[in-house]
This record gives sequence, structure tokens and C-alpha cells, in this order.
Amino acid sequence: MPDDGTDRAVVKTYVPKYQKSEWKAHADDLDMSQSEFVRTMVQAGRRGFDLGSAEPSEGGSNPGGDGLEDAVLDILADEPLSWDELVERLAGDFEDRLDDALGDLQDENRVRYSGRHGGYVLVEANDGE
Repeated sequence: MPDDGTDRAVVKTYVPKYQKSEWKAHADDLDMSQSEFVRTMVQAGRRGFDLGSAEPSEGGSNPGGDGLEDAVLDILADEPLSWDELVERLAGDFEDRLDDALGDLQDENRVRYSGRHGGYVLVEANDGE
């Protein structure tokens, strides 16, 4: 019988106890199992790497390889979800990534929040505000 992509395999890794505790707490905050959390974080991390591929790109609904299909598969791996629940999970992931990115950019003094301008603005080299 051919593998249809739904067969599961065990992956083991060893991390420091403090890291496992942090991952468990984060997974609990996201209402995810530890397995689902690790799968999701690995897939999210892989999105940032462009290592090339031996396989040709195939268009379809994921032509740019943006990881959306992988994210959907990871989220649905443990349980069925309604459209709204799926959108909420995906939007939550995006909001978390955006929050992290804005925090990093503010720490690097490249972006700041300006009440005067009504939102986030680029920090200019000679910004007088």
C-alpha cells in the first residue's frame, strides 16, 4: 500500500530540562500538545531557510513554498477543526510572529511606535521626534 502522507513516525530529541519546561508551558498557552507544538515550531523555523531543493517547484496552491499548506497539515494532524478555528490558529501564529518581529525591530531601533503618526514608523537616522 503506498504512503499517502498520513503515516506517522517517531522522532526523538534531547533538550535541557528547562527548555522542555518552557516548550511545555508555551504549548499549554497555545492549547497544543507538546508534539504539535514542536512540529509547528520546526515547520515555522524551516520557513526562514532557503536551502534549495533537489525537487523542482510545482506551482499549485503553494507555489512559493510559503509553508501555509504545511502549517494547515500540522494544525490538523491532531484533531479536526472548523474553518473559524483553523483561521484563528493560523492568525494567532501570524500575530505572534508579527509581535516578535516588531519587538526585534524596536530593539534594533529600526522601527518605533509613534502616537503622533498613529502607528509604527521607520526610525530615520536623524529623526527629530
